[in-house]
Amino acid sequence: YSPEKAKAILREAGWEDTDGDGILDRDGTPFEFTILTNMGNSLRERTATIIQWRLKQIGVKVNIRILEWSTFINEFIDKRSFEAVILGWSIGLDPDQYDIWHSSKTGEKEFNFVSYKNREVDRLLEEGRRTFDIEKRKRAYYRIQEILAEEVPYIFLYVPDALPIVHKRFKGIKPSPIGISYNLPQWYVPKKLQRHRLIP
Repeated sequence: YSPEKAKAILREAGWEDTDGDGILDRDGTPFEFTILTNMGNSLRERTATIIQWRLKQIGVKVNIRILEWSTFINEFIDKRSFEAVILGWSIGLDPDQYDIWHSSKTGEKEFNFVSYKNREVDRLLEEGRRTFDIEKRKRAYYRIQEILAEEVPYIFLYVPDALPIVHKRFKGIKPSPIGISYNLPQWYVPKKLQRHRLIP
């Protein structure tokens, strides 16, 4: 994080505050954009505010628009009518993210809403779906992560903390870096500790 380096890079790209209003401009156009996010998620709202404040320090004006969920999705995300959004993904244990990154998934109501296209990523996603060889899948998905880190179709900001609370009667829980719910079907309560029973 270096505001001075950011200013230098922007200056090299032709962005300067020519009118002294504190906002960078180029060819008479101010450097300004709007971040959209959804109502009811205070973490996303605070994140937008932090981004707005940080970018203001280097002369970029950020507007924030908080929208009701269905309007946010139907009128902005699905219609690709946004400059920047703050959203989050919850994905399963399988690393297949075909629906998020494959170039065939850029239509309305599909998940590649940033219209990301990369032939190598498409090929690797298809390869990852076709093989049962764990090592081949691992190599494919690692390479996808490398490409995404190089091309930056998203800026990944954070992984929220979670504090799961489970009664000590439950057994079979094995914590891992991805949480505790990955092996939920293996959880159980020993018979002598059971308080309730479902009788089919």
